[in-house]
Amino acid sequence: MKSPASLARPPLALSAASFVSSFDRFAVSPMLVLIAVDLEVPLSAAVAAASGYYLAYGLTQPLWGLLSDRFGRVRVMRGTLFGAALAGLASALMPVLGALVVARIVTGACFGAVIPTGLTYVGDTVEPSTRQRALTDLMGAAALGTALATGLSGVLAGLVDWRVAFTVPAACALACALALRSLPEPARPGTGRGFGVGRYLGAVLGHGWALLVFGLAFVEGAIMLGAMPFLATALEHAGYAAAVAGLAITAYGLGLWVFTKLVRRLSGRWPTPVLMTVGGTQLCAGFAIVAVHVDMATVAVTALLLGGGWSFLHSSLQTWATSVVPEARGTTIAFFAAALFVGSAVASWAAGPLAEHGRYALLFGLAAAAAIPLTAAAALTRHRYGALHGERPQIG
Repeated sequence: MKSPASLARPPLALSAASFVSSFDRFAVSPMLVLIAVDLEVPLSAAVAAASGYYLAYGLTQPLWGLLSDRFGRVRVMRGTLFGAALAGLASALMPVLGALVVARIVTGACFGAVIPTGLTYVGDTVEPSTRQRALTDLMGAAALGTALATGLSGVLAGLVDWRVAFTVPAACALACALALRSLPEPARPGTGRGFGVGRYLGAVLGHGWALLVFGLAFVEGAIMLGAMPFLATALEHAGYAAAVAGLAITAYGLGLWVFTKLVRRLSGRWPTPVLMTVGGTQLCAGFAIVAVHVDMATVAVTALLLGGGWSFLHSSLQTWATSVVPEARGTTIAFFAAALFVGSAVASWAAGPLAEHGRYALLFGLAAAAAIPLTAAAALTRHRYGALHGERPQIG
């Protein structure tokens, strides 16, 4: 078996775990109506099964990061995958909404450890010169999970039963936990005498570049993850059925999967600030299109562009986050992910009144406009960081 330090791409078991985590996270939304009908509750109440999951997924990120820095990446991933398997199975068995929501909260908290810790593992085991390529491989696996979840989970729940759609990822999580037994634990730069939880927090929260990356992640989450969910509701507002609207959004997962392959080819050839600029431009263009007009074609094109923007910009920010505080990499990635999800939550809350009154042109126009300063700030500060840390310019 290769030593962790010699890896050039994520191990298969790690990619599979990222796929399963992403599938489970995106699978619940298409099933909410079926859950509400089966459990005889209002749809507004059934939404708690999704919102509780997302909240737990985001808020537990710092905890998993600290634990992975302290006890190891593989140990944390295996433990949380076992927990996700049990909680996912419990979700499929719960007869009432309250118990289902609790089970989904636990599932979200456990699955929340998988992708950030996987990113940290890549940061520990892949050289900086090829790290973005490996991270885009991991992102590609997660993107495939997103695409299949948005396209298939509702169909599976409708044709068979919504409980089956919870059972499948639970069984896959168990398989991934067992497969990770053979994955070697990488050395962690910050381990050693006197390096406890307080030191990890201090190393990250006292680092100016880390705080900058967290701020960029917050804004990216607000623009991308905060506004993107309203694409489907905008289509429904325009008169399209919910199932048709969900099908259009599937283009996001497909675009993400395709563009990650392109980013993998270009990283190492194009400078990181250029990759960021390309990604930010796609975000801006995507939201600008639906700010002008909303229909199936424009939403599908926007979803594809958002997949590209996420591939180019987010993978670049992720790669930067893995390098900025290497002695506390797990904690850094966890705070990065938490900033991303908090940003999305704040933006979704702020955009709610606009969507309620059908003001989607203004909502998407604001997202497009906000992408411009985000892109400029990300590209310029990343260029400055590279110059200060002696990075040699990349040649295409």
